[in-house]
Amino acid sequence: MPSDSAAAVSAFVEGAPPGELADVIADVKKLTANEPNLLDSIIPAFQKYNEEQLATVKLPGSSKNILISSYNSLGDGRYYDAESQRSFAFDHQTQKASDVQPYTPNFEHSDLVTSLIKSLSTHATEHYPSPTTAVCPSPGSINLLLVSNKYSPSNFWNGRWRSTYTLSHSSPPTLIGRINVDVHYYEDGNVRLTTSKDVKEITLEGRTGLSHAALAAEVLGKIEGAERTYQEELNRGFSALSEGSFKGLRRQLPVTRQKVEWDKVGGYRLGQDIGGGRSR
Repeated sequence: MPSDSAAAVSAFVEGAPPGELADVIADVKKLTANEPNLLDSIIPAFQKYNEEQLATVKLPGSSKNILISSYNSLGDGRYYDAESQRSFAFDHQTQKASDVQPYTPNFEHSDLVTSLIKSLSTHATEHYPSPTTAVCPSPGSINLLLVSNKYSPSNFWNGRWRSTYTLSHSSPPTLIGRINVDVHYYEDGNVRLTTSKDVKEITLEGRTGLSHAALAAEVLGKIEGAERTYQEELNRGFSALSEGSFKGLRRQLPVTRQKVEWDKVGGYRLGQDIGGGRSR
């Protein structure tokens, strides 16, 4: 059973905001200086974070990001990339890749996988900043993964969009998925938005004789529609918060119905000048 310290630190790691895992680790090291081996004891927490958050990594000598997930795990800390046909070791604490080796997958429906890789990459590039995608076959299905990270620490905010979909090999094929959005804003405060939506089962036409490219196009059409709908829902929700709930949190003007002249605030006499009362 993990110690209380290990359990607490694991919670910090698993809850790290987008792009801020290194900051969390640095703070934890300062807080647990008397337990120098503590971080090494919570590797499962790092693995859970990286796989659930669809962490990305560049392989040595490459400029292309590769996704980390439970879907492309080979076990023992190794992962594969179906597109480049390579496998590699991944250090979950440092988020670094090493020991890259050729990997020849033996996928069912390999031609469909190839078409989905191309279609998903095109969709992501057209609609998201700095996206990374992966297509990972499983027994009886194909998993499509998309993550888009946008970090702006100089402006005190970071954000991440994650989409995961599963395409079944049934007849007709079906598609289900989940979309997650995580945004952290921390200038003079600490505000975090985490929201998600399940994409309910969609039955595809999957007509007999349909080419792999045509089926991939149909799949990505459904994905694009689901993600557009969710983005529109988020926009409406933000507008409602801005115009409704947030405005209700504060009075628009002081009780005097006049704006405060903040450059003169040091000279105000609280009762008389702001409250409208008389000096006594």
